[in-house]
Amino acid sequence: MTQDSKRGVSRKTKPAAKQSRAGKAGSKHQSLKKSKNAAEKHKFGQSLLAPKPADEQALMNNDTLADLASEPTKAAGEKLHKVLASMGLGSRREIEEWIASGRVKVNDDLATVGQRVKRRDVIKVDGKVVERENQSYRRVLVYNKPEGEICTRNDPEGRRTVFDRLPKVKGERWIAVGRLDINTSGLLLFTTDGELAHRLMHPSTQSVDREYAVRIAGDVTDEMIKTLKKGVKLEDGIAHFSDIQFFDGDGFNKWYHVVIMEGRNREVRRLWESQGVTVSRLKRVRYGCAFLPKDVAVGTWREMKQKEVDDLADLVGLPSRPVPHIVGKEKADYQRKANKQKTRQRVGGKKPSNDSQSKKVAEYESKPARNQRKKPAGKSDVARKSPTRPRSR
Repeated sequence: MTQDSKRGVSRKTKPAAKQSRAGKAGSKHQSLKKSKNAAEKHKFGQSLLAPKPADEQALMNNDTLADLASEPTKAAGEKLHKVLASMGLGSRREIEEWIASGRVKVNDDLATVGQRVKRRDVIKVDGKVVERENQSYRRVLVYNKPEGEICTRNDPEGRRTVFDRLPKVKGERWIAVGRLDINTSGLLLFTTDGELAHRLMHPSTQSVDREYAVRIAGDVTDEMIKTLKKGVKLEDGIAHFSDIQFFDGDGFNKWYHVVIMEGRNREVRRLWESQGVTVSRLKRVRYGCAFLPKDVAVGTWREMKQKEVDDLADLVGLPSRPVPHIVGKEKADYQRKANKQKTRQRVGGKKPSNDSQSKKVAEYESKPARNQRKKPAGKSDVARKSPTRPRSR
């Protein structure tokens, strides 16, 4: 029993002894490995601290400078035409023309196209210092353009422009987001933020579409609609409608709503004319997420509220900016313009837009003026209205 037990014990204890030996060997191997890694790290650190040859050091410096130059830094500043456009002084293209013609100076030196400016730089346009605090605000107007107005600031022929009826802004200017030709009516956006206008108009911004209401004179077939959606080759390239929907009408004239993703010159008219039909009326009803409000009559405007402006900026990836609260003389001019257009809207203007409006205009014109005196009634009229009683003597 004792031998068996000893043998059993010896058999049981032998594997444990082997494990202990293996554990000791493994720990010893790990400690040697750690010390070897530490020695290699120390050697690598010493090699980094050791002086390098002149050629290798110069190559390393050149690579570092190239990397730093390739990365945009805040110290480089922003492009001059972008800064002035974001302040509402004009579009990027306009400001680039100003810079090229020598109208802009930076720190009393003539500016160059593509120049970058920092926050502390002094910018002058036509000799006047530009206050850069206005850059933090953003205003947007919705204007219902009538037919017959042109999208330019000054017309040599003396025609009415879309800027004639807009309210004045202090230290800024309204920038038109896109254009409408003289025979097209409807939604036209104006903003004081040049960067917002640039992104809304740029062809690379695929999230901004335009919707038009079109009255077509002629027969429109399904094949025409398929062709217009697929694409038509025009003088300036391939163009197409992303969507076409029948809206109203029976007979020769029919209304359609079409959507395009860019704003080429007379693109909607040229697309329909390529199919042998004529556009008799054209009206823009939507630009991106901005719709033409029903309460904005033809030839009048309304300023967007904060949420509407933020939605429009978010559509093109711009951060929110506050809409300023106008005060003083600017507020008085704004109210005067607003009241003037309300009166014009109430009267209806020279050219009524529909039958109901023409009836209101006719009723208004048929009423006598307030300062017009009433004619004295004749004897027969007086007798007819109130018969006189005989006086008692």
